[in-house]
Amino acid sequence: MFPALERGGLAWRKSSRSAGNGACVEVAEVTDGIAVRDSKDPDGPILRFGEQSWRAFIGAVQAGSFDHPRG
Repeated sequence: MFPALERGGLAWRKSSRSAGNGACVEVAEVTDGIAVRDSKDPDGPILRFGEQSWRAFIGAVQAGSFDHPRG
């Protein structure tokens, strides 16, 4: 289990490709990983991923593993 994250001390950022419609996530670097939160609920839950897990996820996104088939 990860210790609680200090919300005020994190430098949150969102993708430069964000559409600005509120349906985004923000990420922040934390010790040994990445924190992720919903941009429209900054006081809501924060997910934390280890560095290896985050890199695997980003690699899968870039490879198209989560793309929806066009029908």
